[in-house]
Amino acid sequence: MTLKNTPDRWGAVSQSLHWLIVLLIFSLCVVGLLMDELPRTPKYFWVYTAHKSAGITVLALVIVRLAWRLLAGAPRPVPNTPGWQHAIASITHVLLYAVMLGMPLSGWLYDSASGLRPFKFFGLFDMPKLTAPDDGLRHLSHTAHEWGLYVIIVLVLMHAGAALYHHLVLRDATLARMLPRGWLRLPASQSPAKES
Repeated sequence: MTLKNTPDRWGAVSQSLHWLIVLLIFSLCVVGLLMDELPRTPKYFWVYTAHKSAGITVLALVIVRLAWRLLAGAPRPVPNTPGWQHAIASITHVLLYAVMLGMPLSGWLYDSASGLRPFKFFGLFDMPKLTAPDDGLRHLSHTAHEWGLYVIIVLVLMHAGAALYHHLVLRDATLARMLPRGWLRLPASQSPAKES
């Protein structure tokens, strides 16, 4: 498998970044939904700090992924995809990137505006504050972070649902292009040129 993207499929770097970000976002969403239910023990604060660190990791990985996409390009649309589907996919991708950048930034801003001491990124170093303590900004960033959680859940479900629809109903190579070669069997009607 090539590292760079080709006209017909995503390369190893894009695939690795995609699935690593998916795994981190899934973990962050689960922890985010359950965090308020956890008792305020030392373990809670460890989970809370790990949540913040993982969020900053997502922010960094999304920036790397965007830079890599600019450098490596993107595959052509799957043949015979209607223009309206391509337009919806493009809009969904833009919104996903916006929320993937906005969620960690709003969390970081919330942490900064709360006036708490700087959190250590996975225990390694203090994260800088983005702002001085500010109750109004703290409330605004917390609200944006909470609503962002629900927005990203909806967008991810739409994105995953569309990929499964393409694979199971339309039986095209949309999903297979984001997986290592051979992980998904394409229908017999798919030519090797489309699968590669």
